[in-house]
Amino acid sequence: MSYIIILAGYLLGAIPFGLLIGKILKVDLRKAGSGNIGATNVLRTMGIVPGSAVLALDLLKGTGAVMIGRWFSGDPVIIVFCGLAAVIGHSFSVYLGFKGGKGAATGLGVLLGVAPDIFLFAVLIFLATVALTRHVSVGSMLTAVAVFAAFITLGRPQPYTAAAGLVAAIIFLRHRPNIKRLVAGTEPRLGEK
Repeated sequence: MSYIIILAGYLLGAIPFGLLIGKILKVDLRKAGSGNIGATNVLRTMGIVPGSAVLALDLLKGTGAVMIGRWFSGDPVIIVFCGLAAVIGHSFSVYLGFKGGKGAATGLGVLLGVAPDIFLFAVLIFLATVALTRHVSVGSMLTAVAVFAAFITLGRPQPYTAAAGLVAAIIFLRHRPNIKRLVAGTEPRLGEK
């Protein structure tokens, strides 16, 4: 039963809401902007309303996966695996040939489900970083590290702390092209196409 619950978290996380909203609006995100299916590319290529919708839906995938684990198991380890599976599903979607988004919004949704207090901290870190740098990628990566550090500092249960570290690693892995552009000085800032 545990495997089915975790698989459900993965399949929920794998739903490519950015791509689906793009299809509704007749935009193939894989060929527009950065080519990424996440909320930032939707914002840049389709505007604030579709971008906000994708952000909310991707976030809810993470929270929904945690809730699936909580409802059908209650075991903290299964809950963590469901959330982690959603981030992996978003980043490596079975529906897209194991390609996908960067995992930040879905990871934030998982965080909302398992640690609402750290979620609020993460939102503040993200918003402050993006306001200062105007780079969503920097905000996402710095927030991932800050969340992992918060789990360690606050002495949260090991399964949650380990999952926070794994999510941070996935976020950095998926941001490799952004890191290269940041180093080269070519990473678009928020508001730039």
